Amino acid sequence: MNNLNLIFPEIFISLSLMTLLILGVFKKNSAALVYNLSIVTLLILLALIFNLTSANESYLFNQSYKIDALSTFMKMLTVGSGILVMFSSSKYLKFIKIFKIEYPILILSAILGMMVMISSNDLIVFYLGLEIQAMSLYVLTSFNRENIFSTESGIKFFVLSALSSGLLLYGCSLIYGFSGTTNFNLISENNLFEAKYGITFGIVFILVGLSFKISAVPFHMWAPDVYQGSPTSVTLFFAILPKIAALAVFIRFLYVPFVNLIDQWQPIIIFLSIASMVFGSVAAIGQKNLKRLAAYSSIGHMGYALAGLAVGTNTGIQSSIVYITIYAVMNVALFSCLLMMRRNEYYYENIEDLSGLSKNHPILSFSLLIILFSLAGIPPLAGFFAKFYIFLAVIEKSMYWLAIIGLLSTVVAAFYYLRIIKVIYFDQLKEKYDTNHQIGLKVTLLISTIFILLYFIYPSVLTNIVLGINII
Repeated sequence: MNNLNLIFPEIFISLSLMTLLILGVFKKNSAALVYNLSIVTLLILLALIFNLTSANESYLFNQSYKIDALSTFMKMLTVGSGILVMFSSSKYLKFIKIFKIEYPILILSAILGMMVMISSNDLIVFYLGLEIQAMSLYVLTSFNRENIFSTESGIKFFVLSALSSGLLLYGCSLIYGFSGTTNFNLISENNLFEAKYGITFGIVFILVGLSFKISAVPFHMWAPDVYQGSPTSVTLFFAILPKIAALAVFIRFLYVPFVNLIDQWQPIIIFLSIASMVFGSVAAIGQKNLKRLAAYSSIGHMGYALAGLAVGTNTGIQSSIVYITIYAVMNVALFSCLLMMRRNEYYYENIEDLSGLSKNHPILSFSLLIILFSLAGIPPLAGFFAKFYIFLAVIEKSMYWLAIIGLLSTVVAAFYYLRIIKVIYFDQLKEKYDTNHQIGLKVTLLISTIFILLYFIYPSVLTNIVLGINII
């Protein structure tokens, strides 16, 4: 009970989403009120989590729930990203007629599941958090019931996610069977070498399930269709928040109970990293839809984040955390631009729809230029530093071939980003887009673009915070 204040953020968001659900049910036409209160809830939640930054490493519920520097930072990143997603998408939801009370409540419940995942120190607690998140995401994906593509993407995501969850749960049962416990600390204290091969099978199954959640190759097959079919605001949510939570679980799962078995799982992470970097770069070349391109781009970016985890050092872990942070900001900026591509009550999302954009919308075009250069890893933008930290950690460990493959993938990926810039600045002019966007969308794009553009002036702001996260 003395440590109950450490989970006050989780208690607060749980009570808030139940209260908002009751309010939405009993008060008619309360969608706007519930939506705004949800944003306020997330702002208060961010402050509550920030208040825990000075707390020492602590365990709750018989060591199954852990509060430390990693969990606090990743929760703040998750909630902060959630605020930007909510802040920028209300007008879009009204335009496509899905501005309903259930939408913000599902967002809040998904964030609750992610917070549980991030702090989990036990296989069962982690799985509970994962399913709270997944149940919300199933509904969000198919939330636009009038759109057949949204319904299709919801079914695809549900079927494949259910399969991956089954494999993951089977892996949990194998680890429990061979180690006798589901607690990460107790697993690490056991002599796992006696049942090394059985444990390795369990690790493989769990990594398969987690790889699905971050859309790593070869478990990426759902991502392009789900990204394209979902409402754009949901795609933005998908592209960022579940990946932050899953990366935190990757770190916690690999480096707490199984750090002594690094020889067993390191080749798997290296394979996932290389396959994701190469496939994400190559497959995106032929894409014409910006949301599908963002899906393949995110597959490639997760490959770079996994490269940091494959190193097996604190430096590698820290570089992956910096990478996912900068990746989140870049995606918020990119999708904010997508949400501004509205004309005659219709949202456009193909690359050809950007044709000649610079002539009618010079500020939006400049923002896209900065964002795409950053995604390509061109200095001195934030995306360059993200990749630089990863490659530095990989080279320090003498894994030169992994760095070379990553660099070659970056060069290939630069092609399709530069192609979009060519369309924006040099192709034939098209009709002008609407300019009466909500203030929240403009502010979100402004903040994220400034962060990407000016990150190089003082990069240690982020790196100094992340240096305090030591797992090994």
